[in-house]
Amino acid sequence: MFNIVSKTFQYGDQTVTLETGKIARQATGAVVVTMGGSQVLATVVAKKTANPGADFFPLTVNYQEKTYAAGKIPGGFFKREGRPTEKETLVSRLIDRPIRPLFPAGFKNEVQVVCTVISSTKGQDPDIAALIGASAALAISGAPFQGPVAAARVGFDVERGYVLNPDATRLETSALDMVVAGTESAVLMVESEAKELTEDQMLGAVLFGHEAMQTVITAIKELKAEAGKEAWNWEAPAVNETLTKAIADAFADGISEAYQVSDKMQRYDALGKLQAQAAEQFSGDDEGVSADEVKGVFGKLEKKVVRNRILDGAPRIDGRDT
Repeated sequence: MFNIVSKTFQYGDQTVTLETGKIARQATGAVVVTMGGSQVLATVVAKKTANPGADFFPLTVNYQEKTYAAGKIPGGFFKREGRPTEKETLVSRLIDRPIRPLFPAGFKNEVQVVCTVISSTKGQDPDIAALIGASAALAISGAPFQGPVAAARVGFDVERGYVLNPDATRLETSALDMVVAGTESAVLMVESEAKELTEDQMLGAVLFGHEAMQTVITAIKELKAEAGKEAWNWEAPAVNETLTKAIADAFADGISEAYQVSDKMQRYDALGKLQAQAAEQFSGDDEGVSADEVKGVFGKLEKKVVRNRILDGAPRIDGRDT
């Protein structure tokens, strides 16, 4: 009936369990994370085809804390949750930042990640569990996600040194509250608040967190091996090298000149005229190229020109040295 797969491991002072196959089985991927006294349901729903004309990656991440997780009912006349709180918005961004760059370039399929706190205790912040759950759900979904990613909260105690995933009581006396997220080989995100610590102590905290999270990454890989869905047969869209070279040859110098104009509106006008010229010159039914495709190539050329100017040591737009 249920093909339940779970993995349990020790993560600092917390026992963490990843479970899939019981709840939200119609989602593309779903994992329940139990960490200490908190439980988070992370679900992923991904579309296998991109929307026509999409020119960006429509990833939505929602973290939501329900009051029933603490055994309460919202006060007020309606007795239900309202708009997202500031905490929910910040944690949603915390989850979004490390997972967004792990989708391949050119992937424009709609993906929705929802992390719902279903049980909570006062001393355990569910944000780390939510990020781990989002990563695990994406890993088993079959979508082209180049993870897994994991996260760790790092505290610093004068006597004990670095502390992995400290609870709320320890954080009150901790000189550091840092969240580190990354893959097996790289750190993707660091968010922290701290008292006066040295540069070496801050760097040591990042390395400590990255080393500790390898336990989580191993567990997610094991979960994927047992419960992962078949990988999507997705290929990145082919790059029109001929169009890219033609637009670069025709407009690279003009873009470079436009980025030397210090007035913002004049610079935008100059770039807009160049882009319109490129669309008029290279798009149309005869060429088999759409105006949106030309616009995308032109935008990438802009980034390349600005980056090359910085690497070449050219002054910034306001005249300061790079």
